[in-house]
Amino acid sequence: MSDQTQQIVNHAWNFAHVLRDDGLSYMGYTEQITFLLFLKMAEELSSPPYNRDRMVPEGYDWPSLLERDGEELLLHYRHVLEELGRQPGMLAEVFRRAKAEVQNPAILRRLIVELVEPINWSAMDADVKGDIYEGLLARSAEESPKGAGQYFTPRALIRAIVDVMRPGPDDTLCDPASGTGGFLLAAHDYVIEHHAAELDQAQKRHLRDGFVRGMDIVPNTARLCIMNLFLHGIEGDPCPIQCVDSLAKEPGDHFSMVLTNPPFGKKSSIAIVNETGDLEKDDVSYERTDFWTTTKNKQLNFLQHCRSLLTATGRCAIVVPDNVLFEGGAGETVRRHLLEQCDVHTLLRLPTGIFYAQGVKANVLFLDNRPAREQPWTEKLWVYDLRTNMHFTLKQNPLRRADLDEFVACFNPDNRHEREETWSEDTTDGRWRCFSYDELSKRDKLNLDIFWLKDESLEESENLPEPDVLAQEITEDLQAALEQFEQIVNGLEGEE
Repeated sequence: MSDQTQQIVNHAWNFAHVLRDDGLSYMGYTEQITFLLFLKMAEELSSPPYNRDRMVPEGYDWPSLLERDGEELLLHYRHVLEELGRQPGMLAEVFRRAKAEVQNPAILRRLIVELVEPINWSAMDADVKGDIYEGLLARSAEESPKGAGQYFTPRALIRAIVDVMRPGPDDTLCDPASGTGGFLLAAHDYVIEHHAAELDQAQKRHLRDGFVRGMDIVPNTARLCIMNLFLHGIEGDPCPIQCVDSLAKEPGDHFSMVLTNPPFGKKSSIAIVNETGDLEKDDVSYERTDFWTTTKNKQLNFLQHCRSLLTATGRCAIVVPDNVLFEGGAGETVRRHLLEQCDVHTLLRLPTGIFYAQGVKANVLFLDNRPAREQPWTEKLWVYDLRTNMHFTLKQNPLRRADLDEFVACFNPDNRHEREETWSEDTTDGRWRCFSYDELSKRDKLNLDIFWLKDESLEESENLPEPDVLAQEITEDLQAALEQFEQIVNGLEGEE
């Protein structure tokens, strides 16, 4: 991030602290900035030199905010959000159930006049204004890990996944749990970086309005994602991001690539927006003919759904918690069908301490869809262990892209059929190891929670991590245990 970009982020964040004192959350502040930014950019794009058709109706546009002050401004701002939420297309998605949460008209005026108005956002390079918005989202995630943080996948991990998946200009990409759009934007940026010089007009148009599709069940999060894409020059009609329950029905469209980090938490639920605009959840099992089994386990449902989203030869990278790898019953059923009907070729064991949500032990599964045949498509599963003896924290020692360099090299995206293990009987500290389908099929319940490295902290006390890291890991383990107990209690209560 450049100094100028960082300066704008810091300037914007100063307002967030002021509004925090007025009771507005950091996530809420970012949302209000989203509304103002969208209106300002829509006005810029309808003016010279762009001269696009007006997206926002006159009287509810950016000039209508600039010409007002005081209580009149605050009242008009509320009317603008209500009216634009009734409009069709992208306007409806951005302003769906939007609320004017800035209560102080003087602060609202300052946001409009001092923060948003002075900058010609449309003239900025897409990566610059995108960095500014990503900076705000990252700050929101840091300040509220149970709010924005739960939708924020570490960018270093996203980049590494995209680097091995290598999306191309003719791909169609979907994230059924898009959050703030991290995977979608990283894939878009990858194509621009590696193929910009060779793109024809049709491919440029496809990249702008047909390359990415996303879904998110939370209206506020979907709104942030739409704005993130819009600032990066990605739009489309219909809107590329939908506020829907991805799991509710069998997908009508199929994609050549799915990249996703579905929400953590074990139970699936239907979210219903009540009269006040808040989400209410009700536990549910999704009964779909394209699923191998019916279960309330959200991650197992998302894994089945991602496979259904793929074209006949589509590719997928999905972040899954450990329970997806070892759980019996429905978990074993899903794993067995997945190994048989797809080429599940790679598993990346992720370290703890890299997600804002505590207690998360996760992995990335890489798989290719395949047409039906009698023998299993998975012949070898390559496992990279980035967890054992690796210690990360969100602030003191965050995960960096360089920490994944060895994994990317081992993955060998140039030709993944020519891989070499770094583990052997003589090199027992190698993190990259291959397991045949026969080996996997002999494991109890087809358990894919595979590890072989010795935990050095259990061997000698001098190998223990720093006290702050150790405290964080203990906290995460306790948090994970508490969540598991809570799930058991909820399950028992549901049976009564």
